Amino acid sequence: MSIIKKQLPKATLDDIDEDKITSFLSLAINKRQYPLSVDTPAMDVLTRLNLLKNNRIKNAAILLFGKQPQNFFITSEVKCAHFHGTEAAKPIPSYQIYKGDVFQLVEQAVDFVLSKIDLRIGVRDTSMNAPAQYELPMFAVKEAIVNAVCHRDYTSTGSVQVMLFKDRLEIWNPGHLPFGLNIEDLSDSHASQPANPLLAEPMYLAGTIEKAGTGTTEIIKSCEELDLKTPEFHQQATFRTVLWRKITGQPTGQPTGQVTGQPTGQVTGQVTGQVTGQVEKLILILNNHALSVKEMMEHLSLSGRDNFLTSYLQPAMEQGFVSMKYPETPNHPNQRYCLTKKGKKQQKCLV
Repeated sequence: MSIIKKQLPKATLDDIDEDKITSFLSLAINKRQYPLSVDTPAMDVLTRLNLLKNNRIKNAAILLFGKQPQNFFITSEVKCAHFHGTEAAKPIPSYQIYKGDVFQLVEQAVDFVLSKIDLRIGVRDTSMNAPAQYELPMFAVKEAIVNAVCHRDYTSTGSVQVMLFKDRLEIWNPGHLPFGLNIEDLSDSHASQPANPLLAEPMYLAGTIEKAGTGTTEIIKSCEELDLKTPEFHQQATFRTVLWRKITGQPTGQPTGQVTGQPTGQVTGQVTGQVTGQVEKLILILNNHALSVKEMMEHLSLSGRDNFLTSYLQPAMEQGFVSMKYPETPNHPNQRYCLTKKGKKQQKCLV
């Protein structure tokens, strides 16, 4: 029996975060028209998702909705690293170990990558807000990370690893392709064979993954549409996905993770005069318009609100680049954020 399907002898309903189940139901109703209300009791939801057996919690329930999943699965974390060169060498400029449930792990790892790679702001000729395009397709980044978290082998002592290099993004997971599926099959449509179906079903319902078995083909397609080298998939002791970046000609060792306002203007995404890449990206997408937190996150393709507030918005405000439309009422229902004079001056340096 898969470890995901097994029951946890020490886990009880007290180890489940009911707020997470409520948030899941809200997403599932919105994304998939799930036939339950947001106030459905946790026990009923877990039963419907086959996450209970004889009133005992299954492993998958903890990974999906647990208060502290790593208390039960130490290696279910995701390790993210950013290297300036093309090899994994110390010192590591940026390294994070993320913990939480599977939804949080995906969210945090995706946000880590997006905070480090280039962002290009398009021409504002069709709408007030210019389109933003990351150097790697958002779909490919998220899909590769989702696959690693959802389909990994949770009996392994290894963890999912997300490593960003100067020329590529690599996602490693301690897992293997299902029996009968080989690397060559991933370039064509194939049957969906999730290694952990009890994880895959709720992640599908929440809109995190699709079931059609086209994820890898869409990863390839989305990268080729940006004229990037065809992604690679490798199966050895672990399963590895490689997304290739465009090398812009900077010398080896120069920081990557740049923000690009126009094709010729680039500034480093590392700390430059205490301005991080996250703050620079926020300055670029704000331009001369006032946006809500939700709108800013949508422009940046971010899903983690806490990460956005702590890594993007708060530093930008503390450094005087961004201000509130209603500063005396921070929680104003129509609160918007805009560039200050200092922010507009900084933006001119970016583009």
